[in-house]
Amino acid sequence: MTGTQTQRLAGKFAIVTGASRGIGLGIAQRLVAEGARVCITARGEEALQEAVATMPEGSAIYVAGKADNPDHLTEVMDRVADEFGALDILVNNAGINPVYGDVVDIELSAARKLFEVNVLGTLAWTQAAYHDERLNFKARHGSIINLASVAARVPSEGIGFYGVTKAALIHLTTTLAAELGPEVRVNAVAPAVVKTNFAKALYEGREEEVTAGYPLARLGTPEDVAGAVAYFVSDDASWVTGQTLTLDGGLLSAGGTA
Repeated sequence: MTGTQTQRLAGKFAIVTGASRGIGLGIAQRLVAEGARVCITARGEEALQEAVATMPEGSAIYVAGKADNPDHLTEVMDRVADEFGALDILVNNAGINPVYGDVVDIELSAARKLFEVNVLGTLAWTQAAYHDERLNFKARHGSIINLASVAARVPSEGIGFYGVTKAALIHLTTTLAAELGPEVRVNAVAPAVVKTNFAKALYEGREEEVTAGYPLARLGTPEDVAGAVAYFVSDDASWVTGQTLTLDGGLLSAGGTA
């Protein structure tokens, strides 16, 4: 964690989906650094074990499974209820982008899968946290963060339908914020290209060319996203809901696309 160490999240409990590496892991590590205990999820058990090992003993647990699998979702909520007995923070980070190309040519089955995971999956996790009385999420004034993308803001070559799902996610964020207040706050972050395995196809082998379009002259890091998430879920943002914060090093301001 950079900057002054704080414990803004002491006594808080969190779930971070898709958190065995990359942005999700960076978020989990930041939440722990600020005092929270976290449950991380992803498909690979070995990767999750390695991720938990990067955090102080007793600060993190994991449950392996697919984010869009209802049985996995139930298992996570059961584990959190048993281990933590409460939930304060839900970070919907899990997402997929298995296709590259023009929207007009996308296989509809692939489009459905993208929407299923990126939008309906987020909704399912939100519903589960909100309605599980064991977790006291509403009574504890919980906070939800959804991971969107700058591809939701402007058309982006090759990842157009991914952007469509993230645009839907932004609208879902504002709708949920209106519905769930005052008990629960719902916000989102929309990163540009962040240096992770997930985004390698967007910059690998041509990073200098890609960063030329960024006024801050670099790609994002998981820590950049984690810092914004830590703010949103802390009491510093207690009067903030329904917002999407663009994290792009100035890319869109300069007329760029993801």
